[in-house]
Amino acid sequence: MPELVGKTVGPVGYGLMGLTWRKNPPPAEQSYEAMRTALSLGANNWNGGELYGSPERNSLHLLNEYFTKYPGDAEKVVLSIKGGLKKGEMAPDGSRENVRRSIDECLKVLDGKKSLDLFECARVDPKTPIADTVGYIAEYVKEGKLGGISLSEVGAQSIRKAHAVHPISAVEVEFSLWATDILENGVAATCAELGIPIVAYSPLGRGFLVSATLLNQRPTANALQTGKYKKYSDIEPDSMLQHMPRFQPDVFDENIKLLHAVEDMAKAKGATPAQIAIGWVLAQSGAKGMPTIIPIPGATTSERIEENMKPAKLNDEDMKALDEMLKKFPPIGGRYHESQSALLFA
Repeated sequence: MPELVGKTVGPVGYGLMGLTWRKNPPPAEQSYEAMRTALSLGANNWNGGELYGSPERNSLHLLNEYFTKYPGDAEKVVLSIKGGLKKGEMAPDGSRENVRRSIDECLKVLDGKKSLDLFECARVDPKTPIADTVGYIAEYVKEGKLGGISLSEVGAQSIRKAHAVHPISAVEVEFSLWATDILENGVAATCAELGIPIVAYSPLGRGFLVSATLLNQRPTANALQTGKYKKYSDIEPDSMLQHMPRFQPDVFDENIKLLHAVEDMAKAKGATPAQIAIGWVLAQSGAKGMPTIIPIPGATTSERIEENMKPAKLNDEDMKALDEMLKKFPPIGGRYHESQSALLFA
């Protein structure tokens, strides 16, 4: 079993973003149920953010409520929180003043209900050397207010610079069948060399591989074989996917071809596309030249979490077939629009 900050975590974690960062978040009771389900199934590595919502309502507020309701769960969860942006803005600020503001506010909202195991700046601030930013966060580790330091969407050189200042406990990056950058840009190799686990967000390709079951409806065998998005018009009007290059109408039909190929494998193995996708990420974990990789799929219902916690077991033949699919149907378009892409792998 993998470890983070000296604590054992399950091979699959849980992303909290969708519980608070959307136009119509799920009811609080539904979120609590989803969180309890995740924990009961072994997904005790929880990943949230100060930016996942508003300053008045984000992951920290939900976590405070959850651990007030279930105080005994606090010691079971390894909690990682992203912050380090200007308050109420999507702009990185790795200055000492803002890093301290961000961590202090996270701790204030948690109100002692749960310790902060890991803190990471959501993006590298191009105006502040990452070594300085990590040094500011390290002050809290030394004071016993924070368990460890994680990094988010950083390049190999930044990982080395940060690790030289203070041991880095995890690196969070997007990694899925639709986002394999870390296999080519040195991030995975650097983490393997330094012994740093990778936390893989959006392992389901940002919805391409999410099963098309209705909210609160228990999945059926047939329903689970299909993806949530079959055509561009299936994307919800208020979804962030509307702004992402790979989901635009001029490339959508090309990018969906990989899903169709994955669906064929899923049907043959009696699994869902999501289970194939998570199984593929887990198959990379600890492989030759690869670090430990912990996928953190997000979900707002217990049914979806139950599906995600049963990843497909993929053999060498399956992995070879998936590699061929990736070569045949490479993603078209960037992961983020141009202004945000400049901050990736900094």
